[in-house]
Amino acid sequence: MKADIHPDYREVVFQDVTSDFKFLTRSTLGASSRETIKWEDGNEYPLVKIEVSSATHPFYTGQNKIVDTSGRIDKFKRRYAK
Repeated sequence: MKADIHPDYREVVFQDVTSDFKFLTRSTLGASSRETIKWEDGNEYPLVKIEVSSATHPFYTGQNKIVDTSGRIDKFKRRYAK
């Protein structure tokens, strides 16, 4: 690999702003963050705020609903029932 062309890959805290859910992971986004947060281990890490995470996404929380618009499923079943 070429030297000095890859972004800095380091530990970053992501915070879901709607549920205040936080998790520590590694990312290249930490270099663009101006905010920092003190984590449970006592170290400070860059903070990246996000709108949706697994704590608030409808698919992962079980609030996902399948909406059948204009009976598409029924039309499919009638068409291929033969």
